[in-house]
Amino acid sequence: MFSNVLVICVGNICRSPMAQALLLQRVAPHLQVASAGTHAMLGSPMDPLAEAVLQMHQVSVPRHQARQIDRGMLHKADLILLMETSQQSSVLRLAPEVRGKTFLIGKWQQQLEIADPYRQPKLAFEQTYEQLSRCVDDWLPFLQSGETR
Repeated sequence: MFSNVLVICVGNICRSPMAQALLLQRVAPHLQVASAGTHAMLGSPMDPLAEAVLQMHQVSVPRHQARQIDRGMLHKADLILLMETSQQSSVLRLAPEVRGKTFLIGKWQQQLEIADPYRQPKLAFEQTYEQLSRCVDDWLPFLQSGETR
């Protein structure tokens, strides 16, 4: 069973904190969920549109400050979820040994990649929310069983 999930996007202000909030809302209390970015906007809060869309869907918004991925957090995670396949190279450059626990969040949606809504209108954030919501729901049985294949 997984106990620690790390969700990664680019800036760590839109997609990964949205996914983190969804996972925290929907999983059992035993699971720790963190997020980080490959090129994080260090210390920045969640994008206001991302926060607004989460609140619109009654998802609790955790306090957030963007942070950069590092080897320690990659090793601590039992499961690493990416928004795009291109982010895998950043992860594996830091810690090639985590390949076996690194997957697209859209793995169960035909390897769906989640487009970055940054600097887009609210509609893009709503679409991102809908995609992430489906992806998170698809991961729930695996998060409870610990099986990813």
